[in-house]
Amino acid sequence: MGWRGLSCLLIGNCAAIGVRVRTGMKTVYRTIVFLAVVGAAGAAGYQPALDYWAYRNKITWETVNIESGDITRYVLSTGTVQPVLSVSIGSFVSGPIVELNVDFNDEVKKGDVLARVDPRLYQANVDRDNAILTTRKADLERVEAQLHQALNNFMRGKKLRGNNKDYMSDREMDALTFEVKSLQAQRRLAESSILQATASLETSELNLKYCLLTSPVDGVVIDRKINPGQTLAAQFQTPELFIIAPDLREKMHVFASVDEADIGLIQSAQKLGLPVTFTVDAHPDEVFHGEIEQIRVSSVATSNVVTYPVVIAASNPDLKLLPGMTASLSFEVDTVEDILKIPNAAIRFIPEDIRQVRESDRYLIDGSAWKNKVKTDIKAEEDAKRTATEKAEAEKKKNQRHVWVLDGGLLKAVSITTGLTGRHFTQMARGDLQLGDALVTGKKE
Repeated sequence: MGWRGLSCLLIGNCAAIGVRVRTGMKTVYRTIVFLAVVGAAGAAGYQPALDYWAYRNKITWETVNIESGDITRYVLSTGTVQPVLSVSIGSFVSGPIVELNVDFNDEVKKGDVLARVDPRLYQANVDRDNAILTTRKADLERVEAQLHQALNNFMRGKKLRGNNKDYMSDREMDALTFEVKSLQAQRRLAESSILQATASLETSELNLKYCLLTSPVDGVVIDRKINPGQTLAAQFQTPELFIIAPDLREKMHVFASVDEADIGLIQSAQKLGLPVTFTVDAHPDEVFHGEIEQIRVSSVATSNVVTYPVVIAASNPDLKLLPGMTASLSFEVDTVEDILKIPNAAIRFIPEDIRQVRESDRYLIDGSAWKNKVKTDIKAEEDAKRTATEKAEAEKKKNQRHVWVLDGGLLKAVSITTGLTGRHFTQMARGDLQLGDALVTGKKE
């Protein structure tokens, strides 16, 4: 190859290289332009993307508003409906039942004959004692006649001896004197026998009357424990035959058991004459009204729980309340009117994540579960070592609480003083909150 050919070859290679360099430069330029466009687009969409991501991960809080109105505090309990008085009727005498005049739920009047025991044996006893009394009376008449005759003889002898001592000897006068005294003693014995026979006759007559079992009160027969023909044996223990409850329509009692922690509130409610409402399972849609009649001091301890019996009186004109029914009671113990009230859910709320709370309020909560547990155990131990005065002061401070409101994206604690607490609302006695303010109760899922 000559110099010319070599030159041509070099020139051709250089041309080819130039072409490839220009092609590569275009590719680089295109890549740079593409990246620039993509970068510009990314820069333009970065802030909206951040805003969208923040929106998607934003915590949505559930809130409630402070309201105005009344709050009534109740103490809840259960009880048993019982009649005011249960009269147990038994039999004093023994024998077969020959007559039964009443059944369950019958209304009776005072003096009505409920049943009759066979009276024949007791009638025979009356007849016997009557005959004995007649005999004793006749014996008294005989003794009195003899005594009268003896007195006449004594007076005659005394008169004769007064005229002449020789007419009556001392022995004869002694015989007359002691005959009178003997007959006087026999008369006293006869009189005592009459008293004894009279008492026996009265006993037999009473036993005969006891054969008729009568009602001592007006009421309703709530239990009957005998049947016709049944034989009663009342020698050692009076058998219970009927139970009658008087005044079922006028008044019934509900016996409730109230915990010792609430009995002070019940005492205050009784002094103020506050009402009691209750329901029974037989009429779940009807509310019955009553009043506290008695708070008994006889405490009952069951499994270390001390309760006190509270008696509630309620009218029962329609006989809807029956003995033995279970009542669910609500004792009204206090009421406040026209006050600011906070839903209880807002008072119970405590933030779970300390990062969701303003830094100045983070001391009010603890973000770790185990620290809360340790604090709870320590607090329980400290409470056990407190004196009575310290415990009373601590109870007074329990009304100092915190609720949480939204402050930007974080939670802010607001200190309040609570008053009366009801089932759904608590009175705000003091606090920097107004009617309608929103309080946080939790996160929306």
